[in-house]
Amino acid sequence: MEATQTTLTPLIGMTLPQLRDVAAECGMPPFAAGQMAKWLYEKRAASIDDMTNLSKTARATLARRYTIGRTAPKAEARSVDGTVKYLFEGVGGRDIEAVYIPDRDRATLCVSSQAGCRMRCRFCMTGRQGFHGNLTAGQIINQVLSIPESATLTNIVFMGMGEPMDNLDPVLGAIDILTSSWGLAWSPKRITVSSIGKIDTLRTLLDITKVHIAISVHSPFAEERASLMPVEKAYPLKDVLQLLRGYDFAHQRRLSVEYIMWGGLNDNMRHAQALARLLRGLDVRVNLIRFHAIPDSDLRTSPADTMVAFRDRLNELGITATIRTSRGEDIAAACGMLAGKAREQQP
Repeated sequence: MEATQTTLTPLIGMTLPQLRDVAAECGMPPFAAGQMAKWLYEKRAASIDDMTNLSKTARATLARRYTIGRTAPKAEARSVDGTVKYLFEGVGGRDIEAVYIPDRDRATLCVSSQAGCRMRCRFCMTGRQGFHGNLTAGQIINQVLSIPESATLTNIVFMGMGEPMDNLDPVLGAIDILTSSWGLAWSPKRITVSSIGKIDTLRTLLDITKVHIAISVHSPFAEERASLMPVEKAYPLKDVLQLLRGYDFAHQRRLSVEYIMWGGLNDNMRHAQALARLLRGLDVRVNLIRFHAIPDSDLRTSPADTMVAFRDRLNELGITATIRTSRGEDIAAACGMLAGKAREQQP
């Protein structure tokens, strides 16, 4: 039996080069790294003792210093629409959440990359709680491997708690594990990373990976966007879009824009026309998202017929737009509602 996880280093979240270092440290040949990776990510080993193609001596040495590191969810909440929100141990005293969303032949997991968030978006419960800490690659991958539906997942979206580009190295490590032949061997087309547009790290993600990109826009007007998303001051949307114009989104990789709609704020035809002008020339799809009310907010949800008219106007202007179906609102699992509070997670 493995020693307690608190005294050992988790193997989950390690890439192949990192596992080679572990093998060398434990006196194992370099090829043992590939064997460990297979046990961790393909065979989902629960214990180092399960790694039966490692020698007994190697396993004993490994178990003195390392543990598998997988942890089950602490709690779950199930929506009437089939969505499931899972609560995991987080960092800095704040637990984190992942959301499983089944939809016909798709099964998507929305993962978190941070406990809390530094971006302070006015409309987001995660941003309201402040920043508590970055998740490790292991804590990100644990969300994928440790839910009951893990084996049936078809897609991963980095759209949970936190700004992925504010925790780039662990996010890249998790993507490496998801897409490498020694890991889960997923196509990058099954992964979407959402960002507010932190330009320096977004550029690195674009250069290193081939995952889909989703950019949070929410207003085409700089001053208004800044009132909703303070990050506009540091990383203006016009600069983010200029960066994106340097990449090919016409073939394998997809670019989407996230646009939450608020009644009387950003849901009129003036906004639709300005958004279309801003995005002209980009291969992009706009996802219109219904605002999910959060406590003590003066923002209100845009009426359904207004959202339809906004979508239709964008399409008329040559910008592909759809209205995203809300999922999990009854369990506070919808867009902008994740807060990591255990008491809200009890089934």
